[in-house]
Amino acid sequence: MSQIGDLRKIPQYFIPSIAQMGFLIVFISAFTVSGSFLLGDGDTGYHIRAGEIILKDLAVPRHDPFSFIAPPLPWTAHEWLSEVVMATVHNALGLPGIVFLFALLLSTTYWLLFRWIRSDGQNLLIDLLILILVLLSSRIHWLARPHVFSLLLFVLLYRILILQQENRGNYLYLIPPMMLLWVNLHGGFIVGFLVMGIFLSGYFLRFLASNGEERSESAIKGKQLSLACAASVLAACVNPFGVHAFMFPFRLVSDTYLMDNVQEFLSPDFHGFAPYRYLLLFLIGMLGLSKRRLLFTELVLVLLFTSMSLYSMRYIPLCAIVCAPILSRHGVILICESKTRCVRLLKERSEIYGKVDASAKGYAIPLVVLIVIAGLAAGKIPVRFTEKMAPTAAIDFLRTNPVQGNMFNNDEIGDYVIYWLYPRYKVFMDGRSDMYGEPILKEYLKVAHIESGWKDVLAKYDINYIFFYTDSVLVRHLLTDAGWRGVYSDNVASIFLRNIPENAEAIARYSSGGTVSGKVR
Repeated sequence: MSQIGDLRKIPQYFIPSIAQMGFLIVFISAFTVSGSFLLGDGDTGYHIRAGEIILKDLAVPRHDPFSFIAPPLPWTAHEWLSEVVMATVHNALGLPGIVFLFALLLSTTYWLLFRWIRSDGQNLLIDLLILILVLLSSRIHWLARPHVFSLLLFVLLYRILILQQENRGNYLYLIPPMMLLWVNLHGGFIVGFLVMGIFLSGYFLRFLASNGEERSESAIKGKQLSLACAASVLAACVNPFGVHAFMFPFRLVSDTYLMDNVQEFLSPDFHGFAPYRYLLLFLIGMLGLSKRRLLFTELVLVLLFTSMSLYSMRYIPLCAIVCAPILSRHGVILICESKTRCVRLLKERSEIYGKVDASAKGYAIPLVVLIVIAGLAAGKIPVRFTEKMAPTAAIDFLRTNPVQGNMFNNDEIGDYVIYWLYPRYKVFMDGRSDMYGEPILKEYLKVAHIESGWKDVLAKYDINYIFFYTDSVLVRHLLTDAGWRGVYSDNVASIFLRNIPENAEAIARYSSGGTVSGKVR
């Protein structure tokens, strides 16, 4: 009989749980449309090339190697370890390996988050709704870039702090080594210190407002977290830039011109498809209906990260992670307080599905999927940058038809040039807006928008050719400007040469269609 019982358990190991299904959905979706949504911008390319430079020189660069601007601009390569990881994976598996890596990081992040809120024994259906809202909201910033490492580490740190707060385990000793890793992976490490400061403030206020055993407990927890914070500060100083690494994130967010003119730093646009609005509405409704007050730490976390996400869309994934366990807890409180028939039915269904989900132990299926996709990645499955953004044909033109002199380019195109054509070509600008700073960014936008003095900027940098997106104000103007001649154009990008005697031969050759693979205007 015991053997029969053991045999009945075997199918459980082939039935994935909801958490495992979520892991698979996030992971597999990364490879839809050839993984293009993870490669939704060109920044991935310059991160890879930066990592290759670090591996080659065995040193973190202090000045920019990719732009022709002289003297070379000072560069704080604060994501150097992420770039080394990306370069190593890319050298072994190419772009499929990059997509595999970041799909794995993202799916692991949200799998851990869902396991966390489910481990508290909450309502399965409410938790599933929260997960869906979190995933849809966060997808806006799912890109194969170093910030994804921050998302994973943020979930781990947040969980450790909650466990200590709820007397469910003390894992604070893990925070300093996490910070040592985090500070070298991405500048988002500073958010970790911000969250620790909020929890410390909560313990301090609780210490002042309580007495007896509760006061003693707050003092002990506050001291433990203070020691972990101090050790983490020391650990975070172990990076190529020392204590200056702490200043970089503050310099970035305090640059108002950068915040107001770079797309990913702008506020979210709620006029189109914006799932984040539903997460916010769900949060407002849930907390408004719940009779249980928010803890101080919960209140500050919700207010702070909601404010950050409304100021800049890049903080939406962090805000979604912060809200998930709070929503789960208050969702259960709200359901327990309600006696309506619909709520009772929701509770009953959730309990039934929860028991079924708890019996599912299908780790075999996710493991098989990972192995299969890893094998396909090793076999160079077709993965490419987004076709609407990547000027692949124009890049091929420059590769086969060398153009001399300095280039003025769209910043996004600069990333692709670095990836495909460095060191043969150097750019005017790329995705590192923080490095170029306000003066150069203003000059860039002056030319891009054909503002007064735009020709002076081109003359200042001795620009010989312009490489820009075809559907842009600049390209439409250059088509009618006698000072420039188009030598290549397709639906994505166009290239223009200065109409000067030194370029006459090249303009005549390209305009005749002799070596141009695309459409010449």
